[in-house]
Amino acid sequence: MTRNPRQSLDRSVLRLGARVRELRKAQGMTLVQLAEATDLSHPFLSQIERGMARPSMSSLFRIAETLGTTQQGLLADSVESASAGPAAVVRRSDPGTAEASNGMVQALVAGADHAFIPMEFAGDEPTWDRYWQHEEDEFVYVVGGTLRIDLDGEEQVMETADSVYIPGGVRHRWASADGELFRLLVVKEQRRR
Repeated sequence: MTRNPRQSLDRSVLRLGARVRELRKAQGMTLVQLAEATDLSHPFLSQIERGMARPSMSSLFRIAETLGTTQQGLLADSVESASAGPAAVVRRSDPGTAEASNGMVQALVAGADHAFIPMEFAGDEPTWDRYWQHEEDEFVYVVGGTLRIDLDGEEQVMETADSVYIPGGVRHRWASADGELFRLLVVKEQRRR
């Protein structure tokens, strides 16, 4: 039986919303309190929790920070594994995705209870997005295309098969070097508890 990609997307959106709700309630927060803490609207957060909206990576970052996790962890929690047991197979047809202002991010592992979380990032936007800075280490491998990467104010051009290790605390951002599509494998360390 072939899965309908739209149904898979709907399930991942529902799982993401359920995870946000679960973490919010575990912290004893109301939707109004979460809205105030994240500077996102109460109706928008309600739509996320009910699986009726998918947040951007920027919005997901604010939600995750407030709830004590990472946006990558929330995305990984929205992915369904195609197998049981310690090894988990994830099919391309069950995406845990979020839009970033300069591309699309997809979780490549189910569940956030791993030491690291691999993600795929694809984008073609040539303008800089905001800086990202977090305490966790990150590894980035260029699967295809050419991008500009800004590491704490130092810009470099990276091409297919180039990679960079970004220690926690280093501000970073990336953009297409030529307006063409680039794809990255991003492996982020799970938040230290």
